[in-house]
Amino acid sequence: MLHMIKLAVGCPALEVLAERMRRERVGGHAVVHTRTMPRRADEILAGGSIYRVMDGMLLCRQPIIGLESCQRGDGSTGTLIVVSDEIIPVQPRAMRPFQGWRYMTPKDAPADLGENGVGDGIADLPPALRRELAELALI
Repeated sequence: MLHMIKLAVGCPALEVLAERMRRERVGGHAVVHTRTMPRRADEILAGGSIYRVMDGMLLCRQPIIGLESCQRGDGSTGTLIVVSDEIIPVQPRAMRPFQGWRYMTPKDAPADLGENGVGDGIADLPPALRRELAELALI
């Protein structure tokens, strides 16, 4: 299994990402647009998620349920990353901006908040407070 990391440009909070996912749909599923098909697609489709970076913080993930080729507005080919509607908050982690997307192994992935006691109530905090505590390296 392999995960992806991608910036959620223009999404300062999980609520904004959720609204974007309600609008960006193809065939009834939420999608994330990217230019190229991942070369390690089989590994991603074996249970991987897309982890989203918002304003310099890795904050959540969405399970990937498919990868599809598409035609972009300029006529070139692109890829749709088909994701679950479920947005799962993860233990926040600072991350520098990058272009495109990156692979991430499961051992390097941050834990889901509330998973097996991880986070110790952090998932119950307001998202803005979680972000601030993560920026201060307190969580």
